[in-house]
Order: sequence, then structure tokens, then C-alpha cells
Amino acid sequence: VPVAAPDGLGLRLRGYQLQGVAWMQYLREHGLAGILADDMGLGKTAQVLAHLLIEQQAARLDLPALVVVPTSLLFNWQQEAQRIAPALRVVVLHGDDRARHVATIAAGQADLVLTTYPLLWRDLDALLSLRFHLLVLDEAQTVKNAGARSAAAARRLHARHRLCMTGTPLENHLGELWSQFHFLMPGFLGDARSFARLWRKPIEQQGQTVRARLLAQRVRPFILRRRKEDVLQELPARIEIVERLQLQGRQRELYESVRVAADKQVRRALERRGLGSVQVSVMDALLKLRQVCCDPYLLKQGRMPQGLERAKIEWLRDTLPALVAEGRRILVFSQFTSMLRLIDSELQGLQLPCLMLTGDTEPAARGAVIERFQAQQVPLLLVSLKVGGVGLNLTAADTVVLVDPWWNPAVEEQAIARAHRLGQTRQVFVYKLVIEGSIEERLLELQARKSALAEGMLGRDDTTTIKFGEEELRALLAPLGAGIAEKVLA
Repeated sequence: VPVAAPDGLGLRLRGYQLQGVAWMQYLREHGLAGILADDMGLGKTAQVLAHLLIEQQAARLDLPALVVVPTSLLFNWQQEAQRIAPALRVVVLHGDDRARHVATIAAGQADLVLTTYPLLWRDLDALLSLRFHLLVLDEAQTVKNAGARSAAAARRLHARHRLCMTGTPLENHLGELWSQFHFLMPGFLGDARSFARLWRKPIEQQGQTVRARLLAQRVRPFILRRRKEDVLQELPARIEIVERLQLQGRQRELYESVRVAADKQVRRALERRGLGSVQVSVMDALLKLRQVCCDPYLLKQGRMPQGLERAKIEWLRDTLPALVAEGRRILVFSQFTSMLRLIDSELQGLQLPCLMLTGDTEPAARGAVIERFQAQQVPLLLVSLKVGGVGLNLTAADTVVLVDPWWNPAVEEQAIARAHRLGQTRQVFVYKLVIEGSIEERLLELQARKSALAEGMLGRDDTTTIKFGEEELRALLAPLGAGIAEKVLA
């Protein structure tokens, strides 16, 4: 049933956003739960705030809504609530003195309560003393591990209605989708063991497409997902450029020596313990190769001889001044905070002003960094994927540089979506820096293959617990420039 935008809303909702609000109203009316899984940058926060304003004006918000967010998005939610739904009384549970706010909430003096995933389980006893009208998990892929403390704490909270928000409802495997539904509607997909036996193994390991379609049909009524290209025709298409760089001289020699050592390390571990027991050894070996590709100075904390070739730093040194001179506003992303510091040092030498946003940035300072960049006071923002991969609005940028690829295409999509999102009026250029013939180029090939399953279930693919088969390992550890085996890409 169509709904009208509530009075006092601080923006004009687009048609698809009104449909999203109507969908949430339908779920609430029928006592159902669901996942608002619109593409990143389509205004999920605005839709949820409009839904809450309708609930308030209909006198149904007699208990507050609790929204759990990644720490990096706390400021963004405060700002958006003030701008979009100023009539909502917002209480933020954060900081050392947050316990004093519990009494305010219990006294009925809050409409919207914001907290973070790390604080959810720490404050569980206090939160269990409260009742909520709606419980929302923003960036709900955060609870993909059903056994994690945050996920367990979220399931114990008392709320009439539950909602997940995420642009990537499925990241690494189907168990993550089960975890979200276990929070939303316990029992809907069975218990974890039976789900693994009936769905995960047949679909992921045996490739049973009929089972995959049946599971998709079961979950899709509770997942609302719209893509940018379908609903934002006026959003300029982004232009992606893969910059394939070559290793030269001593950097090339260093890569090969690290590769040989990594190959030996992994082979010894495989012989002693088998593939299932060597994930730590594998990840350590691959990490070192990725670091050499990014910059040799990442190894041994920068204790490298002067004059060593640095392919990516040299590209950045040559390219960023020219882009800034053109008037471009640039986001530079890396998985490695230490890489961002190296880039920052180079930019200082070039007298290019820049800002930095990493996990080390104080929460109180994050808002100021974002505001300065959005106000176009500084042309460059260096961002770690850990804090900049989700939720942030950085539409002042028209250029994104991805310094290092990762296994997961969703991580890169999240980074790009900081700029290529609702509110962007300019063409966005995306530069992906990849060392030709190296582990990085093979990661791009793995990305395409590993995203297929997730795409079928309305999600994508992810990062931290990825596991490799022996053939994939051999391909990743192949000599510089060697082709990846055809069967690995099948």
C-alpha cells in the first residue's frame, strides 16, 4: 500500500524510497521482519528515519527505536536524524558517561537511541532492562558470525519489530545470511546445523542450482533490494580504470624472494598438517606478497635501502598532483593504515594538503574530517577501508583511488559507493592500482568467481574468513607473470 511522506521530513523522498517506507510499514503491520538491502548510496538511513517519523505521528512510537551502528557511522546517524527527522528525540549511548542516559530512555524521553556494535554486548544488562518498538542493525553484515558477542547480544534484546540494513546482505558464505535471519526471525531457516546440511553444502560445495533457486525464493519476500542503475538513472555512470603497474628492479627481486619463501612456508605447512589447519600460515604468506606489491617499505617497518623502486608510490606521486590541478576531489583507499601513512608522507613532500580517516582517528574528530572534505577545504582524503568502507557520505569526491585489491568485490564496491551515491552530480572516476602478473592480478580473477554465489542470493562476497583450495593457493603463489590455471577460474 503506498504511503505519503510524513510531515516534518527534512528531505523529499524519491519514488523508490517511498516504496521502501511502505514496505517497512507492511512488515510492521503484519509482525514480520526483513532486510532493507538497497545498494550502497540509495538512502537507506533516510527511509528508516521516515518510517520512524510515521510511527511517531501515528502514536505507535510509545517505546523508542534502537539503532545499532558501526562506530564510524555514529556521527553520520546523528547528523542525518537531525537533518531528516528533527522531531525525533535522539539519545546517543556512547562515551564513558553513557550509563546516565539509560534512565532518560527508561523515562520515555527518547524516540531514537543510537549505540554501536562494540558497546552492544558491554551494555547488555542495561539494554535488557529496556523495551524497544523497533530494533535496527545498520550494516547488518557486521553480525554475519552468529556466534560473535554482538550478534548474541542483539538477539537477546526486547523489541516488537526487527530490521536489518545492509548493501551486502551476503558476503562470504550462506551462513552469514542465516545469521541475519536468525536475528530477524529465529527458526525461519532452521538451526545452523540443518541449514548447513540442507542448503549450504548442496549449494556451495555441490553447485546445486535448483537448491539455490529454492533458497532465494524463500528469503526474497523479506529482502528489499534496489540497484543504483535501476532507480537512479540521473546518477552519472562511473568510469573504472585498472592501472596495471609493473614491478621493476629491486622491488621485482624482493617480490620473487618473498614469493619463494612464502611458497616453501605454505608447502611445509600443507605437508605437516593439511589445508584445513594452515589458514594462518597461508594468510601470513599472502599478506607479505600484498605488502611488497603495495610498497616495499611496508615490510620490516620501512627499514629498506634508499632508492628502492616503489611502483604504486611513484604512480601516486606522478598522478595525484595532476588530478588536484584539474580540480578533482579524491578519495584514496587502502586496507593498510601504514600504507596511508607512507602516502601521507609523500603528499607532504609534494606540498599537497590532505586529510586522513583511519581506525586511529578519534571518534570526536571523524565528523570534523568529513565536514572539511565535504566543504572542499582539502582536495585529498586518505581512508582505511576499515572505517571508510561503509555508510559515509563523501559526495564531494569525484575520484576514487583503490591502492590495493582485496578478495572481496563488495569491499571495493563499498569504498566506491562513498562517492558514487545519491547526491553525486559529477562523473566519478575509479582508479584500481594492480601489479601486473602478481598476486593482485590473480585476486581480481578470484573476485569474479567468488561473487557468483552471493549475486544469486541478492548479496556479494567478503573478506576476513575466506578460505582457499590448494589449486587456488598454487595460483596465488605462482611466479610473477605466470598465468593462472584455467581450472582455477572455472
